[in-house]
Amino acid sequence: MIQQEPDVQPNGWVKAKPTQRANFISAIMQIFSKTLVIAEMEVRKLRHDPTDLIVRAVQPSLWLLIFGQVFTRIRAIPTGDLRYLDFMTAGILAQSVLFVAIFTGGMTLIWERDLGVVHKFLASPTPRVAMVLGKSLACGVRCLSQVFVIYGLALLLGVKLNLSPLAFIQVLLIVMLGAGCFCTFSLIIGCLVKTRERMTGIGQLLTMPLFFASNAIYPISIMPNWLKFLSHINPLTYEVDALRGTMLVNGTSLYAYGWDCAILLLTLIGLTLICGRLYPRVAM
Repeated sequence: MIQQEPDVQPNGWVKAKPTQRANFISAIMQIFSKTLVIAEMEVRKLRHDPTDLIVRAVQPSLWLLIFGQVFTRIRAIPTGDLRYLDFMTAGILAQSVLFVAIFTGGMTLIWERDLGVVHKFLASPTPRVAMVLGKSLACGVRCLSQVFVIYGLALLLGVKLNLSPLAFIQVLLIVMLGAGCFCTFSLIIGCLVKTRERMTGIGQLLTMPLFFASNAIYPISIMPNWLKFLSHINPLTYEVDALRGTMLVNGTSLYAYGWDCAILLLTLIGLTLICGRLYPRVAM
């Protein structure tokens, strides 16, 4: 005997349709959880090649030991009340983050495409935005090692660092945001060029203009007008400004720390949305 289903369900049996707000919160939670999974997979690679962190620390060390020491003695660049070595320390940290992010994001993406890893990720239900944010977050974690290297070397050279816990946390936050911005930018380039040789050439072409068109090693006030314009649209300028205001005891910021963070965050969001749309092109 087949039991007929009642026309009206008893109380408690009716399945309410999820609201739009619940769907939105669920989507955000899914992106967040998948981002952490992708980031954990990327960070795990450091256990297999920890020497990469040591190699990446050589270049900023040379800048501080040679370039910083020489220009501090000749006093060729006006830096106000700060010694030139103190002034450029924040810029060298930002430079180190820039170089690691540019040559990590796109190169890793192209390498994974050649191994077939990207195709497996694209076949999964993982949101494209989570794939991009996961790699950016992992790059930020990788760049945190540069903070400890620069801090240790700067203390040995006599740089007056602000060692308060709050200032150090602010430095870590701005490094994570800066690394995320430039890693995502590198991922966009990797989605477009698709070969390691082109990625290497374009990466080398972009890093130095981004570095020199910022306030990393000289103040904006001495730049020509055309370079001032470029520095104002360069995210590295705001990263350096935030680092200089928080890292140093007598450091000053042209913009507020919150404004610097807001610009980097908005840049990261915009680049992430663009990269999420371009990400499937890697497998083509």
